[in-house]
Amino acid sequence: MSAARRAGQRRREAGMDTDGGSGGQGATLRAVSSAVLAVTRHLSVHEVLQVIVRAAAQLLDAQYAALGVPDDAGSFAEFVVEGISDEQWERIGPLPRQHGMLAAMLHGDTPKRLADIRREPEFEGWPQAHPVLKDFLGVPIRDGEDVIGIIFLANKKRPGGFTGDDEELLTLFAAHAAIAVTNARLYEHNRELTVVAERNRMARELHDAVAQKLFSLRLTARTASALAERDPVRTVQELEQVERLAAEALAELRAVIFELRPADLTDGLVSSLRKHVEVLDRAHETTVRIAADEAVVLPEDQEAVAFRITQEALYNALRHAGARTVEVRLGTRDGQAVLEVADDGSGFDASDTAAAEQQNGLGLASMRDRAYSIGGALTIDAAPGQGTTVRLEVPL
Repeated sequence: MSAARRAGQRRREAGMDTDGGSGGQGATLRAVSSAVLAVTRHLSVHEVLQVIVRAAAQLLDAQYAALGVPDDAGSFAEFVVEGISDEQWERIGPLPRQHGMLAAMLHGDTPKRLADIRREPEFEGWPQAHPVLKDFLGVPIRDGEDVIGIIFLANKKRPGGFTGDDEELLTLFAAHAAIAVTNARLYEHNRELTVVAERNRMARELHDAVAQKLFSLRLTARTASALAERDPVRTVQELEQVERLAAEALAELRAVIFELRPADLTDGLVSSLRKHVEVLDRAHETTVRIAADEAVVLPEDQEAVAFRITQEALYNALRHAGARTVEVRLGTRDGQAVLEVADDGSGFDASDTAAAEQQNGLGLASMRDRAYSIGGALTIDAAPGQGTTVRLEVPL
């Protein structure tokens, strides 16, 4: 019988396994699944670490658990705990340094399983407010040859301390944790790259849209100046053109600046969408309006993505569609949140989105990728001369 199966047998004997499956292996898979789910929902690295720590504590029935990710300055870039309240953590003080047992774990190649950590030579420098630790199990989290963190548990809730089977299970779990941490880091890095790319696109739009209008405004002003004495009527016409171009440039500038500004979603998605629509309605000749169900609430990461997709769809409608009216609609249908941006503009052949993308730079692929990142789906209903509807559906 394998170590994992022996651990599962003991759990069943203790009444801890109720699924009738393969015991420790099933518990490990459930714990790993929680961490993987956190990654697929695109939570931050810190949140993924917290999910991993909580799952490890539950898996091995530990009172305390922690996971530290070292930095290059002798401390920890991330350090998350389970079993310690916020008040206790505040009394403990600053993040730990890479010394004592933590240093031994970071620079070691093997797990450490101790009956009483307080008897170890490396047990030093623990804050006075730190909980009393006794039995201890620590495992390095490795990415290839590099130790990217340590996960350790203390004070097994059942008598007897941590066993060899527990060590095997935590080692297996740490291997999956390494994948979860690496994926979360990659996601955050890709998100940063996406923000940079979006800002670069906005900068290009600022140059193309606003700079050209300002150049035209300058030429028109020169023309008006040259005609001022010999053709007053024409001068008035040119000055009216100057006023119109200045108003258009200001509207473009306002719209671009608003899109560059990070979305403030502290008041929720509906409130943020209303503010955005209000600004665009004032800045453009096109009528922009919204009809939203105030009861629709999504997780924070999903709301941020939904807002960005709406921004992109509104931008496309206002810049490329020649629409008279654009409407944002948010509601629910068949257990899903449904967000639509519909316009009555020129539309395009939805069956050939690649050509439309190449011709107009609509960002359709980017919107679809964003939708997929939160477990949603994006559809485009469009036809030449019949307007366009961009629809985002996210399970509730």
